[in-house]
Amino acid sequence: MQTTVNELHKQQYERLITGLISNEFGVCDDFFSADMIAGFRDNLTQHYTEGTMYRAGIGKDADYTKDKEIRRDVICWINEKTEDALEKMFIQKMNEFAEYLNKTCYTSINAFEFHYAYYDVGSFYKRHVDQFKSDNGRLFSFVMYLNDDWNVDDGGELVLYIKEMTETILPIGGRVAFFKSDVTEHEVKAALTRPRLSIVGWFKNV
Repeated sequence: MQTTVNELHKQQYERLITGLISNEFGVCDDFFSADMIAGFRDNLTQHYTEGTMYRAGIGKDADYTKDKEIRRDVICWINEKTEDALEKMFIQKMNEFAEYLNKTCYTSINAFEFHYAYYDVGSFYKRHVDQFKSDNGRLFSFVMYLNDDWNVDDGGELVLYIKEMTETILPIGGRVAFFKSDVTEHEVKAALTRPRLSIVGWFKNV
């Protein structure tokens, strides 16, 4: 059943879509309220403290490997059937955004996946695209930052490689970056002064 998109959400989705069409990437600040971002940050920190996050890998199936020289973050997947109230609201909004993309941009999204990502000081992810060699299901990449009072001296920037140019996005809490998974090369610069926190995921056709 289609949901009715309120005006604020519509403006946020259009900002991401317009940026994607015009510049190959979209950015939207304050995608969730500051209180909700703080709640997601608490969830991530709890996972990290309790040891339920694990070293992220590269590739899929036969291509899967773990290489600390390429990426050093740890992750914890968000269950679509989560009982956590905040995560339920997140999943609901991702469903709404996927529906909006399908309706307005004629995309073919029928699934998504998201995880918490924790980059400790010194952690990074070298230049790459998000599409697997063995699986082309990922259509769009979505990154939402959970950092509190982040500034340029903290590092951890997302760098997008677009044609002959680079675009740098500071990982400010509540900010979302959105781009095509199989097109836009990008990297995560090392966090310099404190851990860098985010929710990362992909809208997919499976």
